[in-house]
Amino acid sequence: MSAAAGARITPQQAWDRLVEGNERFVAGTALHPNQDLERRHVLARGQNPTAVLFGCGDSRVASEIIFDQGLGDIFVVRTAGHIIGDAVLGSIEFGVELLEVPLIVILGHESCGAVAAAIDAAESGSMPPGYIRDIAVEVLPSVAAAQAAGTCTPADVGARHVRATADLLVERSRIVHDAVERGDLGIVGATYALSDGKASVITATPAVQAASDG
Repeated sequence: MSAAAGARITPQQAWDRLVEGNERFVAGTALHPNQDLERRHVLARGQNPTAVLFGCGDSRVASEIIFDQGLGDIFVVRTAGHIIGDAVLGSIEFGVELLEVPLIVILGHESCGAVAAAIDAAESGSMPPGYIRDIAVEVLPSVAAAQAAGTCTPADVGARHVRATADLLVERSRIVHDAVERGDLGIVGATYALSDGKASVITATPAVQAASDG
């Protein structure tokens, strides 16, 4: 699964492409690029995505649509509440090490069920059933931090959880950590507004100059 031939772009250029795509999506002028027969034929020979998108599995947060991207443009990994596990780390490292993507975007969103479950668990003392419990447990540190700051709203907890996910990714993955340190890889944490479609930056590593909205 080697990357298709193509000039390597910088983390900043990769982020700028996604910003431009999101602006088109918000404005209702999406181009729906790279979805034709020719593109499918090209991708049969290999892939060369420009970013890893690690987001929530929520059905309302489809990454390729939000950022107006097409086939082969982004390498997508999604779990409920963008919770990191071994398979997630391996998938992201695959994108960084083997596909040589210059950017990772962590995408949270408003009205996140994982965030709501964690807040409810913290307030009620009752954990959700089954493996949903494991998801809530991973978000609880962000709930606790928001409670300590006196700002325990879903939006604040969600933003804190995005930052925590970015920090945890660098902490747990040596491949990601080293690529960020070299300046070969940028990480952007953002949240998506269901109402207007805008992805707003929460945090970014130095390789990407992205204005923070949170």
